[in-house]
Amino acid sequence: MRDLFEEMSSTAPLDPTEAARRGMRPRLRRRFYQHAGVADEGAGFGITLDGRPVRTPARRALVVPSRELAEAMVAEWDAQADVVDPARMPLTRLANTVIDGVGDQSAAVAAEVEKYLGSDLVLYRADGPDGLVARQAAAWDPILAFARDVLGARFLATAGMMFVAQSPEAVATAAAAIPRGSGRAAWRLGALHSMTTLTGSALIALAYAGGALPLDQAWSAAHVDEDWNMDLWGRDVLALDRRAYRFAEMQAAARVLQTV
Repeated sequence: MRDLFEEMSSTAPLDPTEAARRGMRPRLRRRFYQHAGVADEGAGFGITLDGRPVRTPARRALVVPSRELAEAMVAEWDAQADVVDPARMPLTRLANTVIDGVGDQSAAVAAEVEKYLGSDLVLYRADGPDGLVARQAAAWDPILAFARDVLGARFLATAGMMFVAQSPEAVATAAAAIPRGSGRAAWRLGALHSMTTLTGSALIALAYAGGALPLDQAWSAAHVDEDWNMDLWGRDVLALDRRAYRFAEMQAAARVLQTV
């Protein structure tokens, strides 16, 4: 099962080239178990297949901090039909990443999220046309208001793509809201990191984690420009397929933030 677990350790969405590359791989492994279940491990809840514990790619126990999260992951395993398709198991992949790659590297992962704050998506606005300017303001101004009023961080938005340095105080103040450490903090950090990379915005991720945005609104805020272009030039089927894959990853990150 090693190859299967290695596939499940990645939370990165597929681009068309990667999708084609994966399409040339051998067929997916056939489902090899009858039942998935939850085992109370004292410090958390483990995932079992036919009573045997599941392990991560680094051979650590796949144990999560809440029963609700464990049951959602069991539902992923139970939903597999003839084959086990890691692409359809975003929660399990995210859990593998947190257990193997976040808990021991919390400071580095938090630093990656913090880097986004200096050039965040919502800070760079179009200077035209007026319709796009209005859409960006409607989607992004509430996020800057959250940063200002809740986090205490004042960021400067600008029109155009020329880099504008944010104040170190604003970045540091917002960065203080990024979870750090082990245990449940590592799970929230892993989810926040996933959401940040999926949206291109640490401020969107922090606003969602802080309860300032519902999930659909957070996701729409990350795609204002793309949606504007589709309204002008028509639907891009490949882009929408990729977005659907990424939204499943976003939902997985949101589930962790809701349950941990």
